[in-house]
Amino acid sequence: MTQLLEIENVTKTFGGVTAVSQCSMSIREGTVVGLIGPNGAGKSSVIDLVSGFERPNEGSIRFDGREIVGKRPDQISRLGLIRTFQTPREWRDLSVIDNVRVGRSDLERDSLWRAVTTSRKLRRLEEGETGELRDLMTHYRLDTVRNQRAVGLSGGQKRLLEFARIAAARPRLTILDEPMGGVNPVLGERIGEAIRELKRNGSTVVVVEHNLPFIERTCDEVVVMDLGTVIAQGPFAELRDNKRVVDAYLGNDDE
Repeated sequence: MTQLLEIENVTKTFGGVTAVSQCSMSIREGTVVGLIGPNGAGKSSVIDLVSGFERPNEGSIRFDGREIVGKRPDQISRLGLIRTFQTPREWRDLSVIDNVRVGRSDLERDSLWRAVTTSRKLRRLEEGETGELRDLMTHYRLDTVRNQRAVGLSGGQKRLLEFARIAAARPRLTILDEPMGGVNPVLGERIGEAIRELKRNGSTVVVVEHNLPFIERTCDEVVVMDLGTVIAQGPFAELRDNKRVVDAYLGNDDE
């Protein structure tokens, strides 16, 4: 399998603090990869750098062989690399189905709210896809609320809406930032299945998560960070015997 995402010798400082230090990792296409590490390891900073919300002081980030350092988040998302946030984000005043319809549009995903003033515009853009969108609503158990404003959804429904929107967008790479945060075990199982569905449908997935049992049963391999750099990468079972990983993370409580 080819390397879809390549991070090479990336460093990011904030004032006098080094958040990421000579960090290198690669993500193979068609895999689900866990990104773990203790608090302050640099995981969130790496996500921000990859998705264009921050720019490294030095180093290279290549997506599908293309350098993406310096590109805006909307430019990166249009290349097929999208990310979520720890708290689900929705377009509050759009209906649930129109939130999913956003994922199928070619407009800037992260700044779409600036351009969209009415849901009617989205309907014109996505005319003809209603049946597929309704299937997504049913699949993610949102069919009964599809015409309601997204602001009224529960936390669990917002998380499912997020996955429905990802499925609609058909990204090449999805970065999930703590998808298990604040969810109950039943929803957790649904999220695990949704991640496996993304892989089956051709998307590579990076999961940033502190729930290690979830990482172990969901991910093909794991990248471990500590002090702003990668200290190990491989199958979870092999990392259990890595002394550096155990000392840094696995031997301690979860984040």
